[in-house]
Amino acid sequence: MHGNLRTAPADFLAGGGEMSALMEAFDWGSTSIGPMERWPQSLRTTISIMLRSPIPMVLLWGPDGIMIYNDAYTVFAGGRHPRLLGSKVLEGWAEVADFNANVMRVGMAGGTLSYRDQELTLHRNGGPEQVWMNLDYSPVIDETGRPGGVLAIVVETTERVQAERRVVAEKDRLRELFHQAPGFMVIYSGPDHVFELVNEAYYQLVGRREVIGRPLLKALPEVAGQGFDRLLDKVYETREPFVGRGLSVYLRRDPSKEPEQRFVDFVYQPIRDADGQVTGIFAEGSDVTERVRSEEHQRLLLNELNHRVKNTLATVQSIASQTLRAAGSTAAAREAIESRLFALSRAHDVLTRENWEGAWIEEVVTQAISPFQTNGASRIHCRGAEVRLPPSVALALAMALQELATNAVKYGALSNETGEVGISWQVDRTREAPHLSVRWEEKGGPAVTPPTRRGFGTRLVERSLAQGRFSGEARIDFAPEGVVCTIDALLTIDDGGTSLRA
Repeated sequence: MHGNLRTAPADFLAGGGEMSALMEAFDWGSTSIGPMERWPQSLRTTISIMLRSPIPMVLLWGPDGIMIYNDAYTVFAGGRHPRLLGSKVLEGWAEVADFNANVMRVGMAGGTLSYRDQELTLHRNGGPEQVWMNLDYSPVIDETGRPGGVLAIVVETTERVQAERRVVAEKDRLRELFHQAPGFMVIYSGPDHVFELVNEAYYQLVGRREVIGRPLLKALPEVAGQGFDRLLDKVYETREPFVGRGLSVYLRRDPSKEPEQRFVDFVYQPIRDADGQVTGIFAEGSDVTERVRSEEHQRLLLNELNHRVKNTLATVQSIASQTLRAAGSTAAAREAIESRLFALSRAHDVLTRENWEGAWIEEVVTQAISPFQTNGASRIHCRGAEVRLPPSVALALAMALQELATNAVKYGALSNETGEVGISWQVDRTREAPHLSVRWEEKGGPAVTPPTRRGFGTRLVERSLAQGRFSGEARIDFAPEGVVCTIDALLTIDDGGTSLRA
């Protein structure tokens, strides 16, 4: 009888691999389930089925949950195998004792439990390890008709869960990059081009309207007739991408205002499924309105510069031609040309510092008369309110003052030690448009004799500020007590530079 008891275990352990040998050699008498010879048939049958399964299984037998498992479970047990064999489950996996206590309580009461991707922290290889598992627990009914133990099917899903979480994290990262991208991005789905996903830049472009889940023409009705829906249709039908550069689009960014013109660079790229069929369109681009405006401004500046250079060259040509015609000698001509060109250059310097948007009259006057000021007490006195001059008026005034000062040094109030010059100005606002009034008045110089002919300098003063677009005049009075020049110029002109006429 004893021999039969010793040979019986080998029958149900046959074909169980490593665990069959370990179980047969184990001292089960030291556990609460007793020697193998006394095991009930229900236990033997369950072990026989479990040992032959490729799926990790562990049987928790008796009230103590004595652990019996198959070869597949040894991989899951890690460094705790083979110590787990024959141990009480609450002691074998002490770090999850509360979890297993519930399993035993439910299973031994005849209930079942099932978990998917259950997260636990186990000490399988000397340290804490976060793992995920699919767990199924069911009672094993013994000969008394009551649960004798709990059978657990354990499938570790750690690698899959971590891979899925990496994918989710990557998607979240890409989604975040998508939303934070400086350029606008859109995903349209289906032939109606329904907004599926848009980023923050696109919300800013369209005025923060809610577009998700709506077709293009319903979400942005103002784009109807602008051709963008036809472009999307073409990309969807031909499967060929479209690239647009600096295209105009009118968008109602503010519902209380008319559509606003913007300019965009963008690409429409078809989205294909696994079968190569187009399911949507990806749009990516940027609002280049400010860049286009900047380029337009540059073109305008270049055109303006070209215009001013031509006018300046015309002025220089006129100065040279008229000075040479009137000069008595080469030296006199050179001196006159140089002084006039220096005056033109100083006026240009003032305007350049102001980006040719105009200049303050005080600075124009100061620069024009600076070569004629003597060291110490000044003999040229200036006064007047702050006035902003258009570029052409500033140039013409600077040239006129230079001519007047040159004449005063040679023949007038600045040719002796006692003469003085007063320059005053004001703005006349009594007319339809504001006019600048300037007065040059000499005193204390030699008695003035009117010239027998009008030289180029006189004509420069009288004509440069009396041209048609200034709607004003410049008049020189050769009074015996001193030259008086009065200048009148329109301040609100469509400035396009100035030139001198013979």
